Amino acid sequence: MARRTKLRKFLRFALLATLLAAAGVTLYLDFRVRHEFEGRRFALPARIFARPLELHVGLRIPLPDVVDELKQLGYRDVARPGESGWYLRDEGRLEIALRPFVFWDGAQPPRAVSVGFEGGKVSMLRDASGQDVPLARVEPLPIGGIYPAGNEDRILVRVKDVPKHLVEELIAVEDRSFYSHHGFDPRGLARAARSVFSSRVQGGSTITQQLVKNFFLTPERTIQRKATELVMAVLLEMHYEKDEILETYLNEIYFGQDRDRAIHGVGLAAQYYFAKDVQYLSVAESAMLVGMIRGPAFYDPYKHAARTLERRNLVLRETRDQGKISLEQYTTARSAPLGVTGKSGMGTSPYPAFLKLVHKQLRRDYDEKDLRSEGLRIFTTLDPRAQGAAESALTRRLAQFDKEKRFGQPGLEGAVVITDPQSGEVQAMVGGRDVRYAGYNRALDAARPVGSLLKPAIYLTALSEPSRYTLLTPIDDGPFLWKSRGAPDWEPLNYDKKFHGMVPLRLALAHSYNAAAARLGTDLGIDKVLGNLRRLGVEREVRPYASAMLGAVDLSPFEVAQMYQTIASGGFRSPLRSIREVTTQDGKPLARYPLAVEQAFPPEPVYLLAAAMQDVVREGTGQAMKSYLPPEIAVAGKTGTTDEQRDAWFAGFSGDRLAVVWVGYDDNRAARLSGSAAALPIWGDLMAALRPEPLALARPERIEMVSIDPQSGLRGGASCPGAVELPFVQGSAPRERAPCSGPLDAAVDAVNQAVGETTKRAKTFLERLFGR
Repeated sequence: MARRTKLRKFLRFALLATLLAAAGVTLYLDFRVRHEFEGRRFALPARIFARPLELHVGLRIPLPDVVDELKQLGYRDVARPGESGWYLRDEGRLEIALRPFVFWDGAQPPRAVSVGFEGGKVSMLRDASGQDVPLARVEPLPIGGIYPAGNEDRILVRVKDVPKHLVEELIAVEDRSFYSHHGFDPRGLARAARSVFSSRVQGGSTITQQLVKNFFLTPERTIQRKATELVMAVLLEMHYEKDEILETYLNEIYFGQDRDRAIHGVGLAAQYYFAKDVQYLSVAESAMLVGMIRGPAFYDPYKHAARTLERRNLVLRETRDQGKISLEQYTTARSAPLGVTGKSGMGTSPYPAFLKLVHKQLRRDYDEKDLRSEGLRIFTTLDPRAQGAAESALTRRLAQFDKEKRFGQPGLEGAVVITDPQSGEVQAMVGGRDVRYAGYNRALDAARPVGSLLKPAIYLTALSEPSRYTLLTPIDDGPFLWKSRGAPDWEPLNYDKKFHGMVPLRLALAHSYNAAAARLGTDLGIDKVLGNLRRLGVEREVRPYASAMLGAVDLSPFEVAQMYQTIASGGFRSPLRSIREVTTQDGKPLARYPLAVEQAFPPEPVYLLAAAMQDVVREGTGQAMKSYLPPEIAVAGKTGTTDEQRDAWFAGFSGDRLAVVWVGYDDNRAARLSGSAAALPIWGDLMAALRPEPLALARPERIEMVSIDPQSGLRGGASCPGAVELPFVQGSAPRERAPCSGPLDAAVDAVNQAVGETTKRAKTFLERLFGR
């Protein structure tokens, strides 16, 4: 009897302990549900966009390039009345139904525009009523993001913005009793068991249970985890409304992988698979997404179209059988194709080299945590046309060089940077021949010897002293020996292993004579030249060795682009930038990145240098450019080749683009590379694809054009065979006339001088009268 009493007492204590433990666990789970569900916000990645395509009359862009960008954005080439995101093409004209978009300066509603093209330019821009409009903006191309752990990506939606038919389809196949159960449906488990032996699609877990599993728990399959899931589902239902649970589920659910990016939520799934906002999904499109929930990889529409179509139709049938859609809706949706976009996925970004630059510049102003969780919208300067041209030119030429073994064994690498020469906006960046590789970025991180690309700094230093140096000043290209205490003697040779005697300054630069540049640089003063290199925008420390005059300096293509930016903009230094605007998720402006400009040099010597760099392309080491661009484009540029031909460079600019190209081997092996043979063809290919504007240098007031006889180097005129017009700072041109110059040439000079003086006096008078 005593033993039986002790047993009953023990059982009562055990039961009480179990109940207390269960109560404790339940209280803990209740606290966790309320705390995490209310306190947790979805970590939203910073979403990064290219520049928007801004259409206006006069814009230099051919119709096919606009069509290409519309296709990248997922626009369909078929009219869809009542919707946006489509275009029609007809004989030099485009009809475009622009999508709504929230820009940094406000929201743009959907609108229809008609765009006419003629001669590679926009010639007409009108709205749906036929009225001329000054500007139409196409929404910018998404080019990536800065993602939280796991590279989860999503676009948050409100349940009120989700089409009713999507919700009906979801409930029909995932949780028929969603609005009546309390988190756990015993009948669902029974149906799940029966489904093993039938083709029905009803699952065993409720929507609430699925959310608990994805939101709070691990995916392990144990009795303990399942029990915890059931308890937490009931607790979730106790504290929150059905629509709150449904909205969170719609934003949490997983819809597959885009390379290394995880697609979560119906908002992003609608964009990824159908290139439209969720509210515009059709019955058929919604059914496909709902069908994918059970197995996003198994029902991937790109890999398993037939299987996905069958699954979609099964969802439609279930929804029809429950009376949630009409027979007409069912018939129409069932006959529709899957209709997914044909674009390939981009992963975390299709442009990893450019994204690395954006991320680097963002980190100066934002915490890394905020970039990965606050849903910031980053509007960048990337031009998809320029990026595509750079990628195509680099990959095609490197493949050709490898195939021909023109410069040695296969394995050549390269990098490209393209900027706007006036604003300093980076339009494109390619970090290597594998343009999608997110690792080593040669455009930013590969510091290589730049060779003759540094010579413009020497000649700019000389031309800044017009009393001593002009484009005609003879420069000695004879043998040169530099002695320095504690260092070996330095005796540079020319590329052709010859010396050329006294050469006009502009031709010494055009032909990239090493001996002439070394002598000129050391005569001017190494520290003085390197000081001007810093003023051009090179921030890296350069040691004051004589060999630096010939480019024994390691710079990245991005740093070279910064240097040449100052030359292309007429002496105004603008830090290269990749970001225009930053806003919150809902479009509230956070930070602007305005153009910052500083005058680094007077305009006159920079003008003379740019004119001499046009001669590099016209008659010097860059004259092979005539195979790619017509002479009237008049680009300015400079080739660069390093010791043992290890590196090949070309840097140059047109009226609207500046580009830098580097080619070499990652292991820095000796090769047979040269700037004109390896880098220039890539530069020429990409510029030809972009149809650049001619380079028309803005002549400063103190620059005069003087006709020069090439034989004597004196003032010439129409009477002198081969006479060339060269720019000079006023007062620095030769005064003596060439023997071939006649009285008429002198008279023309006198008239031009008189006109110039009269214009100058008139300008001074007007400035005094009205103020500057």
